[in-house]
Amino acid sequence: MEDLPFQIAETAHALRKSFDRRASALGVTRAQWKVLLRLTRMPGLRQVELADMLDVEPITLSRIVDRLEEAGHVERTPDPADRRVWRLQVTERAKPLVARLRGIGHELVEEAFDGIEPSELERVSAILARVRENVSVIQRGRKAAEA
Repeated sequence: MEDLPFQIAETAHALRKSFDRRASALGVTRAQWKVLLRLTRMPGLRQVELADMLDVEPITLSRIVDRLEEAGHVERTPDPADRRVWRLQVTERAKPLVARLRGIGHELVEEAFDGIEPSELERVSAILARVRENVSVIQRGRKAAEA
């Protein structure tokens, strides 16, 4: 059982590395594709929210967004409620790139999970969701105890 978290991390690492190799052919770094895919799922995030979700420092995200903005893939729009805040959007120009990234992801998933029954994958997914929930409960309990 002690080995399981390591195996999960190693599996995630292998999937990310494989995706990186495929995405690099499109001229996109891991940091960039993570930003593009997250913003596609959750348009209009504030930079600080996105930095937190991606577990990077805000200044690091700012540099990534700068490069994506220069390439015409992301735009910053002012927040109507707070002029100090920027909201992030994927541009129309980036949508074909995002579609290709999604295609790479779909292809990778098909190859990585080849030979595994859908029912097995559903069970693994449910188990991992339970683990995340358990960890979340633990974290909330610790934060409450620290307060």
